[in-house]
Amino acid sequence: MSRETILSLLLAHPGEYLSGEAMSRRLGVSRAAVCKAVAALRREGYEILSTPNRGYRLESSPDLLREGELSGPLSGCRVGSALLCLDTIDSTNNECKRRAMEGAPEGLVVMAEEQTGGRGRLGRSFQSPRGCGLYLSALVRPKLPPDRVADFTAWVAVAVCDGVEAACGVRPQIKWTNDIVLGGKKLCGILTELGLESEIDALQYLVTGIGVNVSHRPEDFDPEVRSMAVSLSMHLGRPVRRVELAVQIIRALDRMYAGFPDNRAEYLARYRAGCLTPGNRVQLITPVSRQEAWAVAIDDGFRLVVELPDGTRQALSAGEVSVRGMYGYV
Repeated sequence: MSRETILSLLLAHPGEYLSGEAMSRRLGVSRAAVCKAVAALRREGYEILSTPNRGYRLESSPDLLREGELSGPLSGCRVGSALLCLDTIDSTNNECKRRAMEGAPEGLVVMAEEQTGGRGRLGRSFQSPRGCGLYLSALVRPKLPPDRVADFTAWVAVAVCDGVEAACGVRPQIKWTNDIVLGGKKLCGILTELGLESEIDALQYLVTGIGVNVSHRPEDFDPEVRSMAVSLSMHLGRPVRRVELAVQIIRALDRMYAGFPDNRAEYLARYRAGCLTPGNRVQLITPVSRQEAWAVAIDDGFRLVVELPDGTRQALSAGEVSVRGMYGYV
């Protein structure tokens, strides 16, 4: 772990030299261990200048998700108080759930450079090419009955929009209930899963997974989704550092969770303001049917109110049906 701590120290002193001796004393390791860690960071693409009698100075960093890059900016956050940055994993949600069942603390955030089995709602796959996206899952343990967390994904959607806006200066919109949309195309998907103690129907944990398209080019998307997907770099016309995006999204999640569920009125109002589904003709898709409807509003339970062809209205819960636009992605 000294490598991550040394990276964190260098990042905390931008433009300054830190001596190997000072770092070795602070970490309780030998100067040879410091040199070895610096050499390892250089091999990973970190440009670290060394000057005799002055020490080491960080000149530039690659776009890698590392505990050493993230821990400093997330100091004091409950969500993000523990970080696990992986190279390749089947799914950050799966790993977060495995850690949850092993007793991992609330606030753990798992990230990966690549997912081999990323998932969305209703078992759909989520493309997760290496180094292109932000693949992130957070573990929380609210002391609430399961029915009190049914709208948690909607709160997360607002937080993700906050994080993207803070990092990139543009605010996406929300397609009910769990997709983040930018310029009419899908930017991000959210999948929340929960663990229950079945005998007493008690909530053990919530894991919310967030997958943001960051550096994808059009050819990075499979042909069947290419026309409906977008990345931040495609939309903005410039690179976006995933570390900065991760920091801002985790901070937004931390603020959101600090007010959950007491700040419900605030997040409901913000969800309604950001949701673009009402006012559109949609298709309601279940495993056995497909029906046209008109999306009318978001009700007080974050449910989508739709008007059916016969004029009747129905409030839909997220787990009951998939809602897609008749024309285009929305």
